[in-house]
Amino acid sequence: MSKTFHQIPRERPVTPLLDRAETPAGLRRLAESELETLADELRLELLYRVGQSGGHFGAGLGVIELTIALHYVFDTPDDRLVWDVGHQAYPHKILTGRRERMSTLRQKDGLAAFPRRSESAYDTFGVGHSSTSISAALGMAIAAQMQGSKRKSVAVIGDGALTAGMAFEALNHASHLKANMLVILNDNDMSISKNVGGLSNHLAKIFSSHTYANMREGSKKVLSRLPGAWELARKTEEHAKGMLVPGTLFEELGWNYIGPIDGHDLPTLLATLRNMRELEGPQFLHVITTKGKGFAAAEADPIGYHAITKLEPINPPATPKPASGPKYSAVFGQWLCDMAAADPRLVGITPAMKEGSDLVAFSERFPERYFDVAIAEQHAVTLAAGLACDGVKPVVAIYSTFLQRAYDQLIHDVAVQNLDVLFAIDRAGLVGEDGPTHAGSFDLSYLRCIPNMLLMTPSDENELRRMLTTGHLFKGPAAVRYPRGSGPNALIEAALEPVDIGVGVVRRQGSKVALLVFGVQLAEALRVGEILDATVVDMRFVKPLDEALVLQLADSHELLVTIEENSIMGGAGSAVSEFLSAQNRLQPMLHLGLPDYYVEHAKPSQMLAECGLDAAGIEASVRQRLSLL
Repeated sequence: MSKTFHQIPRERPVTPLLDRAETPAGLRRLAESELETLADELRLELLYRVGQSGGHFGAGLGVIELTIALHYVFDTPDDRLVWDVGHQAYPHKILTGRRERMSTLRQKDGLAAFPRRSESAYDTFGVGHSSTSISAALGMAIAAQMQGSKRKSVAVIGDGALTAGMAFEALNHASHLKANMLVILNDNDMSISKNVGGLSNHLAKIFSSHTYANMREGSKKVLSRLPGAWELARKTEEHAKGMLVPGTLFEELGWNYIGPIDGHDLPTLLATLRNMRELEGPQFLHVITTKGKGFAAAEADPIGYHAITKLEPINPPATPKPASGPKYSAVFGQWLCDMAAADPRLVGITPAMKEGSDLVAFSERFPERYFDVAIAEQHAVTLAAGLACDGVKPVVAIYSTFLQRAYDQLIHDVAVQNLDVLFAIDRAGLVGEDGPTHAGSFDLSYLRCIPNMLLMTPSDENELRRMLTTGHLFKGPAAVRYPRGSGPNALIEAALEPVDIGVGVVRRQGSKVALLVFGVQLAEALRVGEILDATVVDMRFVKPLDEALVLQLADSHELLVTIEENSIMGGAGSAVSEFLSAQNRLQPMLHLGLPDYYVEHAKPSQMLAECGLDAAGIEASVRQRLSLL
């Protein structure tokens, strides 16, 4: 029975068994009777480490026993272990030689927030987005077969990630190939069944045993000679199992389903995994776990404890924090409620990001107009398209990096048909400690090239609110992209007033240099404008571009500088250059934005400084470019 802890330790815990098991090889030298004590030590170590660094929390606590069992039974890293998403991989990192570096987690030049191939041989597949594990593990299983290797492939996927179509595509393909692989469903929330306990644990041991498998194959050989007999026996077995365990769906897909079993019961986990390791063909193990297991507060509030910030010092120095405005996501959430009250046609759609995109209040006030489609971005976009076909006004609240997964639907189902769908694109630009898998680095580039698209970049909270209204009223597809975090505390107008489409605003009049800003770098640009006596323009729209304003600026300035928190390649700056080229205008230009490499995880301020998008970086780049004129 695992211990339950009530506080996050501030001092490093005493962990004699974990000290001997800092690699899977050391873990496998422990006696099986020591593993439950090791689980308590590993859980306490995780509490301490995340308390020091901050990071994903509840998911890792829920897979302590499963992580130990997998590394104990399987010969990792030769056997391939693939984690889905990776929120739950901190215990895996601790057990695979990275324990002493956990204090650098999610920091610049430190450990990544998710599994990464370049970080460790035990990280067999880099992740960050969901529902990829089964496809990746299947590829590894096929590679092993091609190479004549006996190594095993194991995918660990959560019940949330299993809602995505990609997971079922991989399940279907693997069963067709009769692949030798194991999929473990870590069911910690939307449980397929509550059939957990002694009976299901006992059945799991039976169904995964060699005796059962051999008996089943022997019966098949005998009964297959009798017309209809084997099919009758198979269906009888299937229905008998179906009455006791919820595996019929997976059995029909061609998988040998085992479970559900208690994912915190180490003896049962070990026995079942040992049996399943030796079975041929596609194997599916269903384990039930508790998110936040072993930490009382996280068990009581698994959503709130999905991730935590690092512990503050007990007596921190009194340093006043600079005033900041509301989070951009909160401004969106308030606008959504206000516009829904004004327009009964509005509906809100999210792919499993109710809290992250700040849809909680909307879901409570307008439950019949709120649709959480689970982790299914493609479905979210085409659902919106279908709603728009019949006069509804859908708003798709989605992270920039997740919209990439529905790009075909965005083009084919929405834009080609010129449907009224508004995309509220959160987490645009650099997001900080989660790193490149979560950065919204490309949305201006991949949206700008789509015909019929209205594309807006607000510079503050009030501009966001007004542009959301503009997009909602627009006839056709529209997108508003805004960053993670808080704005500059601009005064937010209560009215639902749009802005003039395709019109930029000069915020500071200067000479010689014009800074054309697309988004929230406006505040930094204004600082630089004061230093260099530069004109500063809030361009507002990437598409349609304010072409008249661009020509005016080109006529009156020696250098045009575009600034965006998006890939320089194909972004808003490219739009300005393309327009001037089409006008046969030769104009000195400087494009500032995200470089042509993945910016690694760090604090957002560090990432912006690296990319030259803070005031100091913008000033230095402009001065250097001026020296070449």
